[in-house]
Amino acid sequence: MKWLLGFLVAVLFLSDIDRIALINTLKSEGKKAYQSGDYKTAIQKYQYLVDSLQVKEDEVVMNLANALFHERDTANATQRYQSLIESKSPKIKSLSSLQLGVLADQAKKYEEALSHFKQALRADPTNEEARYNYELVKKKLEEQKKQEEKNKDQEKKDDQQKDKDQDKKDQDKKDQEKKDQEKKDQEKKDQQDQENKEKEEQDKKDKDKNEQQKEQEEQDQKDKKDIPPSVSEKLKEMEMSEEKAKMILEAMKNQEIQYLQQNKRKATKPKDKGKPDW
Repeated sequence: MKWLLGFLVAVLFLSDIDRIALINTLKSEGKKAYQSGDYKTAIQKYQYLVDSLQVKEDEVVMNLANALFHERDTANATQRYQSLIESKSPKIKSLSSLQLGVLADQAKKYEEALSHFKQALRADPTNEEARYNYELVKKKLEEQKKQEEKNKDQEKKDDQQKDKDQDKKDQDKKDQEKKDQEKKDQEKKDQQDQENKEKEEQDKKDKDKNEQQKEQEEQDQKDKKDIPPSVSEKLKEMEMSEEKAKMILEAMKNQEIQYLQQNKRKATKPKDKGKPDW
């Protein structure tokens, strides 16, 4: 019985030796890969140590987080650094906070980065890298705020200019509408004036025409009165209209006038110079 118990103790002892040897081997291989820049191999070695062999040493977890950081696996790197910020080692706590600040700075989360750098300095005031990054990000944050204020001022100016441009556009539109309406009103007035003028001219023409017709009718009535009733009866017997008779009479009058004018042109006897004119 004692022999069996001793055998089991020996087996367990050998298993612990093998486990410790494996752990040391993996640590050595992980460190060598990390120093040579082979971060993928380093991640494999350190992940096996932490996740499979349950090695919870802060230095091993930190090396895993740093390898993930160099491989730009920010999500897993952040998770590993977060697990170390409550470390009992001020140095590990300060370094993990420093790296969280660097990740936040890369994501342009400047206020969050400042908070991590402050925690790093609280944990280890001698962490000069954390102090330098704190001052650098502080300036970035101040510049960002200035830029934001500048952008706000510019946006305000742009909005004001936009409002002015819109007001001017609206006023120009109103002015143009007013001009268009005035033009329409003037065209309408001109058209009405033209129509009134044409109407006046037409009324004058109609009036003149009516007066001419009236004068013609009066003259016709007068001409009818100038013809005696006996003559009218004779004309009817001759089947001659009064209008035709008037034309003949007018022609005879013209001939008589022409005859008288011709007689005036004929030479008369020369006067006796020895006798008086009377």
